[in-house]
Amino acid sequence: MQHSFDELNPQQRDAVLHTEGPLLIVAGAGAGKTKTLSFRILHLIEKGVAPEEILAITFTNKAAKEMRDRIRAVIEKTLGSGRLAYHERPFVSTFHSLGVQIIKENVHHLGLTKNFSIFDRNDSVRTLKESILSLGLDPKQHDPRKILGKISREKGDGVSLQQFEQGAAKSYGGRMVAQIWQKYEIALKEEGALDFDDLLLKTAYLLKTNESIRTTYQNRWTHIHVDEYQDTNAVQYEIVSILAATHRNICVVGDADQTIYTWRGADINNILTFERDYPEAKITLLEQNYRSTQNILTVANDIIKKNTLRKEKNLFTKNEVGEKITLAVAYDQNAEAIYIAEEVQSLILSGVEPREIAVLYRANFLSRTLEEACLDTKIPYQVLGVRFFERKEIKDVVSYIRAALNPNSLSDIKRIINTPPRGLGSVTLIKLFSGKEEELPPPKHAQIQKFRAILAAIKEAATTHRPSELIKFVMEKTGIETLFKAGSSDDHERLENIKELVSLALKYDSLGIPDGVEKMLEDAALAQDQDTLMKDENAIKLMTIHASKGLEFDYVFICGLEEGIFPTAGRDTKTLVEFEEERRLFYVALTRARKKVFLTYASVRTIFGQREMQIPSEFISDIDEGLLEYANSAASATRRIIYID
Repeated sequence: MQHSFDELNPQQRDAVLHTEGPLLIVAGAGAGKTKTLSFRILHLIEKGVAPEEILAITFTNKAAKEMRDRIRAVIEKTLGSGRLAYHERPFVSTFHSLGVQIIKENVHHLGLTKNFSIFDRNDSVRTLKESILSLGLDPKQHDPRKILGKISREKGDGVSLQQFEQGAAKSYGGRMVAQIWQKYEIALKEEGALDFDDLLLKTAYLLKTNESIRTTYQNRWTHIHVDEYQDTNAVQYEIVSILAATHRNICVVGDADQTIYTWRGADINNILTFERDYPEAKITLLEQNYRSTQNILTVANDIIKKNTLRKEKNLFTKNEVGEKITLAVAYDQNAEAIYIAEEVQSLILSGVEPREIAVLYRANFLSRTLEEACLDTKIPYQVLGVRFFERKEIKDVVSYIRAALNPNSLSDIKRIINTPPRGLGSVTLIKLFSGKEEELPPPKHAQIQKFRAILAAIKEAATTHRPSELIKFVMEKTGIETLFKAGSSDDHERLENIKELVSLALKYDSLGIPDGVEKMLEDAALAQDQDTLMKDENAIKLMTIHASKGLEFDYVFICGLEEGIFPTAGRDTKTLVEFEEERRLFYVALTRARKKVFLTYASVRTIFGQREMQIPSEFISDIDEGLLEYANSAASATRRIIYID
């Protein structure tokens, strides 16, 4: 059956119909890239490509879910409901989920078990701190978070510990990082664990070093799609290049103008030089925007055209011209927050749903006064970044299951051995983990045996219970439910959160036993900031611009538009890529809005305890005066303030 592509514009249709060979889709913000990819995958299936031979990779769980849902919808609409069995569907996942899949199918090559643990950032920071202390070093002088950032960046560049050690001897700092990294790797190995970056680094290692594994996956996926290609780092680029090497049916979608993650390894050159890697590649430009008004797009186009590291394009829309951009100049950060709260209140009173309003900022510290203003005015708000799976009570339940399935996971055992309290102090733990359990007094030994019996019962239950039932079992068997029921109001809230985990686990029940539990643990380990929005609370959203990537709202406020804040300070020390990234961030922020954008800055701001006069961001002066209107509010000035040295 041949599908009608009438709902696609000519450029989208062009991308859909090009099914063989490399394809670069340069997709501007709001240009319907997910729709284009969905129809392209449908067209491949209609042409006879087996669905399970199609791979689509993106970066966030939210984007992967949206793509999965859209693909399923167009397939069912065209080919009929239930047309594809679960195992026949295209493989749509994030890069890290893809890594987990490949590693789990080849764990014996890495000396792991199928139930290997995945360290989240907090696990890694804690283990690095222990590694630093074991070397007789001070964690205050050698910040575990900074060390993790360095290691993460190296792994993202495809550099292993052994490779790093070869070049580390050149500096004292390099040698120190190498020693700490070595201790960290030993700890990971002892626990049968991988960290977040290992999921990609080990995947690349398997594909590079084992011809049989490499051939298996090159033949498994004959048509590969990569979303947000501009955000790929060195190891992701390597994985994609290897997988696509045999058939060269690779379709990448992206936009250099939305490269905002170079600080964590994203390489803008991956998309800018795609034609060099694939000289036979077809290039398609998606410039028609379906999200924003023309005024918003005109401002965004004017802002981004000053950048040089980009592929030329000009967003346009058939939507209405829309309102002008509102600029509000506040006396200080408190007045700025009050102005935003007043405008938000006005929008809500006019009938706008709170969930359709977002307040974006360049740095997290700007959120404090915004939260205070929301509390004072009783505006419902949600701060992006408070991850459900990072709540202590949720991590405790998950750790019980992980420790039961992976007895080597010392991090999980340390976390839960005294939850609920069992009187097992640090001395007991030291003896337990150093193999000197026989030196413990009988009462302590008895408590440890009870703890092990609980883990054994949970392990047994994991082979007979569906995920939602297993969580209920853990709540009861461990005593957590009894503990929280008898506790304070905060404990009652924690119990409610665990009950929410039971509800969340229901979606894994259909995967069967034990696959459902394994998938649930995997998703818990790979949870991201944007996952907190999946419940879609009817509240305004406060978030950094980085966190807003891929999201859209009717009304967007961009605050703190001051030199040194946005763009950040240090222009003289920034590379071209780094400075242009600030402008790309502003472009991303603008293009989150469907109907209206508000820009704000303060004339005076207290930073690190010091009140400082602020200079408006240069981005404001890049906007055509004819597209701006100045706010008339008690909290703001009615005209631009110009500072003269």
